[in-house]
Amino acid sequence: MPSYSIGQAADLLCVSPETVRRWADAGRLPALRGPDGCRSIDGAALAGFAKERAAGPHPPPPHAPATSVRNSFAGIVTRVRLDEVAAQVEVQSGPHRVVSLVTRESVEQLGIEVGVTVTARVKSTEVHVDLG
Repeated sequence: MPSYSIGQAADLLCVSPETVRRWADAGRLPALRGPDGCRSIDGAALAGFAKERAAGPHPPPPHAPATSVRNSFAGIVTRVRLDEVAAQVEVQSGPHRVVSLVTRESVEQLGIEVGVTVTARVKSTEVHVDLG
């Protein structure tokens, strides 16, 4: 299972490293100290925290890096459901939940599991928005 530094967790949660430290100090986000004294956060715990946090009020996201890819969502995997052939992968990207249907083979080959960071890229020829 992957683990993340305070800075990596801050990037995934779209907050400052100091905010993550305060959450860890308050016991809201479990962090372990390694032999070097640095704290790390278990990927599964971070995924659960990201999912819980997404249900609450959302601060504006920090400035994103300049890129031509507009439909790209970096986040942490919060759930993987495997079937015989297909898989459903849920990604928490800041306040946004992205769900992707991919092959089981792809999930296994890429090592996708809860707590792993991924980038979801969305490509569509049409987008419909309806009111009511």
